[in-house]
Amino acid sequence: MSHSITQKKDGSVVTVLLDNPDKLNALNLASWDELARVMTALSEDDEIRCVVIRGVGERAFCAGADISELPVKRGDAAGARQYGAVTDAAMEAITECRHPTLAAIRGPCTGGGLEIACACDIRIAGASARFGVPINRLGHVLGHMEMKLVLAAAGPELLLEMLLEARIIDAEEALCRGLVGRVVPDGELDATVAAAAERIAEGAPLSNRTTKKFLRRLSSPAPLSEAELDEVNTVCDSDDYAEGLRAFLAKEKPDFKGK
Repeated sequence: MSHSITQKKDGSVVTVLLDNPDKLNALNLASWDELARVMTALSEDDEIRCVVIRGVGERAFCAGADISELPVKRGDAAGARQYGAVTDAAMEAITECRHPTLAAIRGPCTGGGLEIACACDIRIAGASARFGVPINRLGHVLGHMEMKLVLAAAGPELLLEMLLEARIIDAEEALCRGLVGRVVPDGELDATVAAAAERIAEGAPLSNRTTKKFLRRLSSPAPLSEAELDEVNTVCDSDDYAEGLRAFLAKEKPDFKGK
């Protein structure tokens, strides 16, 4: 199977498509590798202000890894190490993306698909969305990096329910338990996501990138240095800050350049 990661750009918003609808957008090893490459390249592009990740078609966000290739690609510990290095790289590329990331979810969002969604900054689900990690049905376990991502989004109790019971939860329960931020009817998902991406793109990109950087840094137990603490002040030397102040006082819409 060929790579199943495609993308489309609309202004400063890029949509990354998990494109394997015949298998509920499950990803093979080459696709995980391509996802890492695509997200790394997008992160380095200063013209981008928001990245949306979604599945192709109406049936699924992503059902996770393509199980059919696992006997060959991840059939033993040696294969699992190689496979895990590739999937970890994809998760890291999403997590470390400088630009805000938004997962648009309908249908199954399971296994590796759930990990992709949890690596995103914002998760918006359609009513048809379903979430879970029934990995113990394969006799396997989540790796540390994967578990950390889902733990941060789901919390320990829900994570253990999904792992130990192999529970699949619906969109409303995911909303009630904080796994997703919003649930809308499937027919409104595209418009809701587009509006959220537009709001993000209208903000100062330096502000958004710095906010993400600060949030990642706060997850580390190491004490903040004086230079790190002062970084919030250095933003005030940017052209975007001057433009934001000018536009606010003039009651105009700011024209941010990311500088």
